[in-house]
Amino acid sequence: MGDLRKLTASFVVSGPCGVAVRDRLKHLTAEDERVLRAVGAHQGALASRDLKVRCAEGLEHGAQTWAARKRDLTKESSSRIAGAITKATHDQWALARRCQAAHIQKLAAGIRTLRYRLSLPLGEKGTKRAAGGYRSKGEWFRKSRRLVSLEARHAAAVADWQAGRVRVVRGGKHLLNTRHHLTEAGLTEDRWRERWEAERWILAADGESGKRFGNETIRVTPDGEVSVRLPAPLAHLANTRHGRYVLASTVAFAHRGAEWADRIEADRAVAYRIHLDTERGRWYLTASWQRPVVKTIPLETARARGMIGVDTNADHFAAYRLDQHGNPVGDPHRFGYDLAGTAGHRDAQIRHALTRLINWAVRVGVAAIGIEDLDFTPEKTREKHGRRKRFRQLISGMPTGKLKARLVSMAAEHGLSVVAVDPAYTSMWGAQHWQKPLTTPHRKMSRHDAAGIAIGRRALGHPVRDGVSPARTELRAWGRTAPPPHDRSDRAGHRTAQAGPGDRGREGTRPPTTDRPPGGPPPSGKRKRGTSASNTVRDAPSTHQWVQDSLMCTG
Repeated sequence: MGDLRKLTASFVVSGPCGVAVRDRLKHLTAEDERVLRAVGAHQGALASRDLKVRCAEGLEHGAQTWAARKRDLTKESSSRIAGAITKATHDQWALARRCQAAHIQKLAAGIRTLRYRLSLPLGEKGTKRAAGGYRSKGEWFRKSRRLVSLEARHAAAVADWQAGRVRVVRGGKHLLNTRHHLTEAGLTEDRWRERWEAERWILAADGESGKRFGNETIRVTPDGEVSVRLPAPLAHLANTRHGRYVLASTVAFAHRGAEWADRIEADRAVAYRIHLDTERGRWYLTASWQRPVVKTIPLETARARGMIGVDTNADHFAAYRLDQHGNPVGDPHRFGYDLAGTAGHRDAQIRHALTRLINWAVRVGVAAIGIEDLDFTPEKTREKHGRRKRFRQLISGMPTGKLKARLVSMAAEHGLSVVAVDPAYTSMWGAQHWQKPLTTPHRKMSRHDAAGIAIGRRALGHPVRDGVSPARTELRAWGRTAPPPHDRSDRAGHRTAQAGPGDRGREGTRPPTTDRPPGGPPPSGKRKRGTSASNTVRDAPSTHQWVQDSLMCTG
C-alpha cells in the first residue's frame, strides 16, 4: 500500500465558453467565388508576411512592435483586418512555443529512459513500473546510438527555446510533406496546390460589440444576406456602397439560429469565417461567439442524483449507472465507435457515441457523468514501450483531449455536468472488486464495465475498493440501509436500520406471511401446489404456525 501514488481529488469540469455554428453558402456565382478567392489570397499573403516578422522578433516582441506591425498591415487592408491578422499571428506563435516546450519534455523523458535501461545488465527483467535491460548486445548498441541522436535533438531544441526561435508552417506541416508523397496520398499536383492555397487563405473577421449586426468586416443580416468589406487594394471589386461586396448566397443557421439572431439584432459581437472545402468544392460560413463564464455547480450538487461512470476505451465507452450511495443500478451499457479512417469519420463516430451516452443519462435522471482525466502525452514514447507498437498506436489513437472538450460542450446543452477523476487503478480495482460479484448468468461483466463502476464511485467520493456487496445493494433497493457491523442486536442495535424519510410505506406494518385464515389463499392470491401424500407418520400440524419475517420484505 505504501507504493500507491496519491490520488488527486475529483472536480467538476468547467463548461464551454464559446459557441460555433456553420451553414453552407449555396448558389454562389462565378464572380462571388472569384472575389472570395482574391480576398482570401490577399489577406493570406499579409498573414504570411506578418508571421515572418513575428518569428524574426523572437523574445524581443512587445506592445510597440505589435502596434508597428498592425500599422504596416492597415495600409494594405483595414484597421480591423490588420488587428485580426496580428492577433492570429500572435496566437499561432504562442501555440508553436507551447508545442516546442512539450517536444523538449518528450525528448528529455526518452533520454532518461534510455540511460536507465542502458545502465542495466543485459537480459535483466523489468517490473510493472520500470522496464528492464535490453535483450541482446545488438539491441543495446542500437539504443546507445539512438541515445546520442536524442541528446543532439534535445540540445538543438533547447537552444531554439532559449533563443526564442520557433518553426511554423502556415497551411500545416502534414500537408506540406504530402507534396513529396502525392502518389501515396492519391493526389495530383494541381489538387494538392488547390488544397495548399485554400489552407493558407484568411477569410475571417473578429466580432465587435456595438457595430451593426456585431461585425463590420463580414456582416450577416437577420435575413441571411452576407456581405464582405473588401481590403483597400481590392475595393474596385465592390458591388455596393462603402467598398462592400454582397454575395448572392444567403445563410440560415438551423442550429442555434434563434440565439444567433438575438445577438446580431442586439449588435453583440459575432465572429465569422468563410472557408472552402476543396474535396467537396463547397463554401461554408462559420459563426462563433463567446458565452459569459458560468460558475460550475458544486461537486455535492452534481453527486445528489447519482452518477454515470464512463470508462474510455479504444473502440467503445463502457458506462455504468450508480446511485448516490455508490451502488450499481441495472446493467452495463456500451457505446461503440470506430476510430479507423479519416479524421472526419472519427469525429463523427465520437459525436454519435457521446450523443447516445448523453441521451441515456438524461433518461435515467442523473445530474453528472464521471470520466477519467486521461492524458497519454508522456505514455506514447517509443523508449517506454519499446516493441509494443500496437499498444503505442492504441493509446495514440484515443482522442483524449478532443473527447473531453466535446463531452463537456454536448453535456452542457442537456444540463449535465462532467466530473473528472484520477484514472489511477480504476481498471485494476474495478476488475478485482466488482467484476466477479456482479457477473450473473444473465449479465456479462467485462473489465471495462467494472472500471466504469470504479470511476463512478470515485466521482461520487466513495472508495473504489470498499464496495457494497450485491446483497446490501438489494437492501438499499428495498429502501433500507446496510446493517450495522456487529453480529448481535444487543451490541449495535437492530440489524436493519429504519427506512429513509423519502421511501414509500416506511411507516406501515409489514404483515406476516401467515396473516390469513388456515387453509386460505396466500397474500399473493395464488395457491401453492400441494405436497404429495407420504407414508411417513408425523405429528399433526398446529392450527397456527409462526414464521419469522424476512429482512428483505417491506410494508
